[in-house]
Amino acid sequence: MGDLGSFQSIGCRLSQVRNEILRTCASCGRSLDSVKLVGVSKFKSIQDIVEAREFGLLDFGENYAQELRGKCHKLEGVHWHFIGRLQKNKVNDVITSADYIHSLDSLELIERVEKSCIAKDRKIKGFLQIHLGGEESKGGIEPQNLLDFCFDLSKIDLNNLSIVGLMTIPPPCYNAEENRHYFRLLRELKERVAEKRFPFWRGNELSMGMSGDFSVAIEEGATFVRVGRAIFGERHA
Repeated sequence: MGDLGSFQSIGCRLSQVRNEILRTCASCGRSLDSVKLVGVSKFKSIQDIVEAREFGLLDFGENYAQELRGKCHKLEGVHWHFIGRLQKNKVNDVITSADYIHSLDSLELIERVEKSCIAKDRKIKGFLQIHLGGEESKGGIEPQNLLDFCFDLSKIDLNNLSIVGLMTIPPPCYNAEENRHYFRLLRELKERVAEKRFPFWRGNELSMGMSGDFSVAIEEGATFVRVGRAIFGERHA
């Protein structure tokens, strides 16, 4: 357990984030339980995660397969989300640890995840990552290619992997309003996919919004928000 100051700091930050989610949901007519808060615990210690869990946070997101695997074996009773770019040679490690993968962006990767799930008798939920903002450093399916991608994905028999929604990571911004059009576009893309009734589509989720812009994301329909700094403080790695 960390010192008392650290404990209170995480609890205070978490309370502030939850209050902001509550206010945002109330202002746009949404129920609080329509938004799941994922604490991004990348580079954070097990002690920090335990402290957040003691304040009721049960969902945590990790960017690296090795770090996720190391943490999941030390902490039970929580849900793990893999939110980083997934390398094909790390699929088995992630499958044994995660409950959700937020970064599926190729047919080959999806096939590999499905095969690994079957081999390890695992069920997992996944998001298709959409590349919005044009940053070369970020992965994802180009929005203009999404429906064609979905038609091709329909040819793959998915049983253990459930595609439940779309995810995006907009470019960094100084003003959360700068990202509103990205969040709105992702919602519109999700609606287009949902109306096609693809056989693999098993949810209606939107994973979008981080520490600096999660309120705007919620206003535009986010059902999962991935918040790190606003809960755990600045990262040091």
